[in-house]
Amino acid sequence: MKTAHDADDILVDDLPAPRHSRRLAVVTETYPPEVNGVAMSMARVVDGLNRRNHDVQLIRPRQPAKLAPPLSGQPTVDEVLTKGLPVPLYPNLRMGVPAKRTLVKLWSLKRPDVVHIATEGPLGWSALQAAQHLALPVTSDYRTNFHAYGKHYRLGLLSKPIMGYLRKFHNRCDATMVPTQALRVLLAERGFERLSVVGRGVDTQRFDPARRSAAMRESWGAGPHDLVLGYVGRLAPEKNLGVVLAAYEAAKALQPRARLVFIGDGPMRPELAARAPDAIFTGQRSGDDLAAHYAGLDLFLFPSLTETFGNVTTEAMASRCAVVAFESAAAGELIRSGVNGWLAGPGREADFVAATRMAVSDAAARAAVAEAARATARRLDWGDITARFELVLEGAIARAEPSFRLAGLQPAA
Repeated sequence: MKTAHDADDILVDDLPAPRHSRRLAVVTETYPPEVNGVAMSMARVVDGLNRRNHDVQLIRPRQPAKLAPPLSGQPTVDEVLTKGLPVPLYPNLRMGVPAKRTLVKLWSLKRPDVVHIATEGPLGWSALQAAQHLALPVTSDYRTNFHAYGKHYRLGLLSKPIMGYLRKFHNRCDATMVPTQALRVLLAERGFERLSVVGRGVDTQRFDPARRSAAMRESWGAGPHDLVLGYVGRLAPEKNLGVVLAAYEAAKALQPRARLVFIGDGPMRPELAARAPDAIFTGQRSGDDLAAHYAGLDLFLFPSLTETFGNVTTEAMASRCAVVAFESAAAGELIRSGVNGWLAGPGREADFVAATRMAVSDAAARAAVAEAARATARRLDWGDITARFELVLEGAIARAEPSFRLAGLQPAA
């Protein structure tokens, strides 16, 4: 006769409870192989949910034939492609078109437990309408500061209507995920409801200082001891890139052999090349190639004030690259100035340039900051981020279950 102390009983009692598999519909208007922070983050979340035993249906616009096949690569991710159009000012990205009727039919035949909407465009709006028509719980992401772009694209008069649309969109959802506590506070002050902070992770195996290449640096005209400053991202007005040029001039005054590398592309490239004729322009990079470019930098300059998070900040930190940024988005959340990076007050361009001078002039401090940045990045595990994401979904499902029963419906088996 077995006792409570028998080995078999202990092994059974110690087994974790089986994870409950959910049927999840994820709607996004951007996804790899498109290259941007939202696409990359959503691919990581979809992969993480799949690994956590969930059945994921991914709804996104069909991408141009010139792009590579989608990167999900997971056998249980059911991809549903919809019509798409080029995004104004961003021709390499696609915008979904309204598809409410299609989604109502799709979800009536295969009812998800919850619908998650990553983008607030026409496809996202029709997904919200379809989900509410079917009494499905809905969660969303607030990922892009559309309202902050107004001054850069002469959309000032549309700023309030855009914010009104975003507030209406997200307040119709059961929960909205935001990447930082600061953004949660800002949106709450503007009338957004049911906000949950779910940050972003970084792949520290890909973004690794071991990828540093002397040959790549030589191609930039930089020797082993020369300082290389860099920026990664879209070359566009909303990125505030004039500050990068000012910081570079200050760096050259201290180290005449310093080099500046722009990694990315966009409409400002000709202007930047004219203003900084000795700068290196690599064009858009991705994957391991992008990681090698980060690893070749010594100082990362990121002056954008329009980010909700800014994945490039954590990618640079993971690459053991010292960061100079404004106290905003990911930098404001993760960096302690002088410890694992340098911060300037939002919009204080003179302070940004001064922080760059400090980083350039003290090699020992720069090395210590870069090492601390790498240590910070190593704590940003995508598994933890996915678990927090999952908790928000489960909360929305739990709150919706009484409504299901009142309507005579049952959650998906």
